[in-house]
Amino acid sequence: MMKNLAIAVLVLLAVLVSGSLFVVTEGERAIVIQFGKVQRDDATGDTKVFAPGLHFKLPFIDSVRHLDARVQTLDDTPDRFVTSEKKDLIVDSYVKWRIDDFARYYLSTGGNKLQAEALLKQKVNNGLRSEFGTRTIAQIVSGERSALMNQAMEQASTSSDELGIEIVDVRVKQINLPTEVSNSIFQRMRAERAGVAREHRSEGQEQAEVIRADIDAKVTVMLADAERNTRQLRGEGDALAAEIYADAYSKNADFYSFLRSMDAYKASFNNKQDVMVIAPDSDFFRYMNASKGN
Repeated sequence: MMKNLAIAVLVLLAVLVSGSLFVVTEGERAIVIQFGKVQRDDATGDTKVFAPGLHFKLPFIDSVRHLDARVQTLDDTPDRFVTSEKKDLIVDSYVKWRIDDFARYYLSTGGNKLQAEALLKQKVNNGLRSEFGTRTIAQIVSGERSALMNQAMEQASTSSDELGIEIVDVRVKQINLPTEVSNSIFQRMRAERAGVAREHRSEGQEQAEVIRADIDAKVTVMLADAERNTRQLRGEGDALAAEIYADAYSKNADFYSFLRSMDAYKASFNNKQDVMVIAPDSDFFRYMNASKGN
């Protein structure tokens, strides 16, 4: 009986001891909730934040909430913002944040990281939206992005104090035009490039026609010159031949007539299929009919 009682007492003590101890790991902080309220320091009234290590609490009364004290990264989907020109931009950004006031963070978010990031994203986007709304696209792209991010971080930090969150940094990773705007811009660029290409083609065709016409004119002139030179040379040759014939005829008319007749015979009888209808006593056969060849 006494042995069983001793074992029960030991088990009860073990449960009490285990329920009285809690461990805070590296990178975490812990707060104790007592009767639904965050435990505070009696002397200062500040929230009791437990650093990494082994700590004690009242068993069955105090509940421990472990909170991540490291710097967190909120990297959500891109959002749409409007510039001062009423132009839409798709902005991809991220936020570096950490818990600054653990009691306020727990009371405002219930210690839920997803809820905390949803509230934080809304506040950061409000700051970015305000800054984008006061600038043009040229100002945002040209060099005011750093100032925009710093001012957005200041605005978001002021509003995030109520969440017990400190914003470490706000960065804009990428700025794009909406898909429908990008498509219309690309279509306009294609149309402009196509117009320039058509203009270049028409100019090229015009220059080709000019060059072709110039070459055709030069070819026509060259052919005309060649034809004129040919006729001139042929005329000169004919004149020279006539002069030679005339000179030969003047030296021996009978012999010249004989040679011309021989050439005529040779040309006439060159093809065996040639047919000549002519009188035998024609002057054409004068040298053939002469027995002496005179």
